Amino acid sequence: MNAMPLLLALAAVSIASVAHASPATVAVTGEDGRTLTLSAHDLDALPQASATISHEGKTFGFKGALLYDLLSKAGAPLDKAMRGPALADVVLVTAADGYRVALALSDLEPSIRPGKIILADATAEGAPLGKDGPFRLVVDGDLKPARSARNVVSIEVRRLSAAH
Repeated sequence: MNAMPLLLALAAVSIASVAHASPATVAVTGEDGRTLTLSAHDLDALPQASATISHEGKTFGFKGALLYDLLSKAGAPLDKAMRGPALADVVLVTAADGYRVALALSDLEPSIRPGKIILADATAEGAPLGKDGPFRLVVDGDLKPARSARNVVSIEVRRLSAAH
């Protein structure tokens, strides 16, 4: 039996499914529950920034949108609203494999913390992220890149309940 026609048919189906695959997106949910679904194209339309991480003696550079700008679009209490109860807000970042990272929302505020936090969609050279993408959280200035989650699928702002 000649397997060539079967292999060609499987290859054609595989190519067709890749051609019709939806673009990668990330869900960004504000404190009010409003969710924005953003593509790489949407992120590229925002001001771009660079950030680096160091791991095992090597430094890696990335480009992408500031997380501050993404969360501003989702209505997060930033800038002048970053006071009082907003100082206890957290940002929960979830990766495709279930890995989760929590950041203080105030970590994004440039008047509080100087390091950049970006949602990268490219290396510093402009190449796609490959197995680490399509989106990667990069927390510039961390001594260990544990919060730099790969394959980010959602970002959510949550208000912690008041102390009892």
